[in-house]
Amino acid sequence: MNAKNRTLTAGAALLPLLAGCTVAGNAAAGGGSGQIVVGYQSKTINTVTAGTLLRSLGSFEKRLKALGKQDGTKYSVVWRDYDTGAPITAQMLAGKIDIGSMGDYPLLINGSRAQAQGGDAKTSWVAVTGYNMRGSLNGVVVAPDSKAKTLRDLKGETVSTSVGSAGHGTFVQAARKYGLDPSKDVKVENQQPTVGASALQAGSAAAFAQFVAWPGLLVNKGQARLLYDGGQLNVPTFHGVVVRNQFAGKNGKVLDAFLRAQIDATNYLHAHPLAAAESVASTTGLPAETVYLYNGAGGVATFDTTIKQGLKDAFVHDVPFLKSIGVIQTPLDVGPFINDTYIRKAYGESYDRAAASTANPAAITGTDEVCKTKVDDPATAGEVWVQGEDETRPVADPVCLLKNVRALQGQGKKLRAVYIPDATTGTRWFADKDVWVEDPSAKAGQRFKPFATDEGAQKYVSARSGAKVVTYDEAVRSA
Repeated sequence: MNAKNRTLTAGAALLPLLAGCTVAGNAAAGGGSGQIVVGYQSKTINTVTAGTLLRSLGSFEKRLKALGKQDGTKYSVVWRDYDTGAPITAQMLAGKIDIGSMGDYPLLINGSRAQAQGGDAKTSWVAVTGYNMRGSLNGVVVAPDSKAKTLRDLKGETVSTSVGSAGHGTFVQAARKYGLDPSKDVKVENQQPTVGASALQAGSAAAFAQFVAWPGLLVNKGQARLLYDGGQLNVPTFHGVVVRNQFAGKNGKVLDAFLRAQIDATNYLHAHPLAAAESVASTTGLPAETVYLYNGAGGVATFDTTIKQGLKDAFVHDVPFLKSIGVIQTPLDVGPFINDTYIRKAYGESYDRAAASTANPAAITGTDEVCKTKVDDPATAGEVWVQGEDETRPVADPVCLLKNVRALQGQGKKLRAVYIPDATTGTRWFADKDVWVEDPSAKAGQRFKPFATDEGAQKYVSARSGAKVVTYDEAVRSA
């Protein structure tokens, strides 16, 4: 999700400014040369429509070329790739980046620091890239053989996270719900995601709290299991586009071109989800199966450029929280920071209708060929990705997924990935990494239920007489 590269720590904010970077903001129309500098996070895959995918499609450059023919300006784009949102904010405050994309916590920090600096440094949040209304873009993972079953079991242990990121925020808020004081009961190590992942593998950290795509990546690789699903917190999380006000004021047509290009990329992702996932994977080095978990049809992330009221409300809610943990010193005046004027214009007359909806525009549809039924319920629909096929196969529900897997295995097919929503939180996860429960008292079509965490499965089992945890292979054989 920040992807939840929201990791705008004070230390990261002091990263040296890029040497030789052309001063941004030179794109004023009028027959000259206009260079626009865009800061993005290639591996934060919830921002791809304003970064990795947008760049690969060339949509922004195409629109700038058309604009240049109108105003006589020769436009060019400089793309700056970062691991987190912190250095993007530092560069923006120095006038070195015009447009950036980052998670909601980094956006808050960006706006707070920009307002505190004042003058030409002020910034605005102008569009959304992707979001999850329950918070499932963040998670806490542990080693596969960890004895921890809930966050409560991390008391006295070391947790790696990026302080100020959404992953950190999710952990702090969730830990408190389990009766833990994150400042006393655990040792928080402030680390970049790559460092934290290595710490988890080495055993120097008992848990790893991070944003998209890190939890899914480590679980998919068999290097971790999900201990806590951010969807349990039920707090919206998102990523968005931020711009320097001075740049936007002087170059409104350029910003309009960027947002229209972002809409182009969003539409492409919806129309060609597998191709988009493969493209992002080839650029970032992330497995396409992990990218598709979040960005695919019915994915954990919903891609929509409009700024929704629910996201605004969550944004306001996060301000005092970030201040309470010392990430920001000057609370953000949220009102002036949110500006949907530009995206409203780029989106067109259907903006209000789109902004009012939280339905995933890329829902899983089609026909379940094994169960011979229509796939139309996003709460249960899943997908099977067969090796060598250009499209995934839709499945209607968890039991039908198991039947599809069994049938395909019987045909000797190799599966790249299998996806299904958690029975409680609705979080889409890897079916073969889920904890499966068999409930003999349930109807035949609901006998097997998937849970992204062991905690979720155990809660279900304890509430249903006769229900028991079974392995994924057992579930496939028995469905």
